[in-house]
Parts: sequence; structure tokens; C-alpha cells
Amino acid sequence: MKNEELKNSTIFPLGQKLNEHFIGDAYLSMVYTDSEPLNAPIGNVTFAPGARNSWHTHDVGQVLLVTGGEGWYQEEGKAAQHLKTGDVMNIPAGVKHWHGATKDYWFVHLAMTVGTTEWLEPVADQHYEKL
Repeated sequence: MKNEELKNSTIFPLGQKLNEHFIGDAYLSMVYTDSEPLNAPIGNVTFAPGARNSWHTHDVGQVLLVTGGEGWYQEEGKAAQHLKTGDVMNIPAGVKHWHGATKDYWFVHLAMTVGTTEWLEPVADQHYEKL
């Protein structure tokens, strides 16, 4: 696999393995959880090659800051977008989407998520393999 050094994440700890709502090996380390002065939790998410989350929505929206590797972001009904280190993805409220690593690269992003997340169906292997 490419960029194997990211298996230990980037500047933040790897965190705990995520099982529910994720396919493959993905990890979360919460970087910021205080409600003051901003109620905007920030999680460092590390995806092993091929790992991804399920389709989901955020009632307020989400911002992803890619800190390492290569991944995918896709909104329902649109083509998947290739993400790489330095990319920023602003996800509007209520938009059904998923994100995760490419087949060959580790992928790390900071996720700023306000409000609640509604988890939906997994991204089918047949869908992912076509990317």
C-alpha cells in the first residue's frame, strides 16, 4: 500500500478503531470537544486503504480538512471527487454523502461536525470498486 507511514495517522494520534458505520479499518481521535467558545467538535479520522464510511447526512453540515493521503468524497447523484492532502471539503446541511480512502492509499482528514449525523446504508462494494 502507498504512504504506509500514515497508518499511524498524521500529527494527531491514531485513536480508536471505528466499527459501526464503517467498512474496513478506520480510526478516530477527537481533537477538540469543548463547547466553549465554539461548539464545533473536531475529529481526526484515519482510513486504511479501501476503508470508507456509510452514506450519511449532517443536519448542520460538515467541513473536512485533508491532512494526508488520498481519498474519495461523493454526494448522492454526483460523481466521486478525488481528495488529496491540503483539500478542503465544505459539506452542506442535509446532503447525503460518504468519504473514505482510495483502494491503494491511506487517507487522513480532520472532520469538523456540528449538530447530529444521520447514518444511512453502507457504500456497496460494487459501487466503490468502480471508482
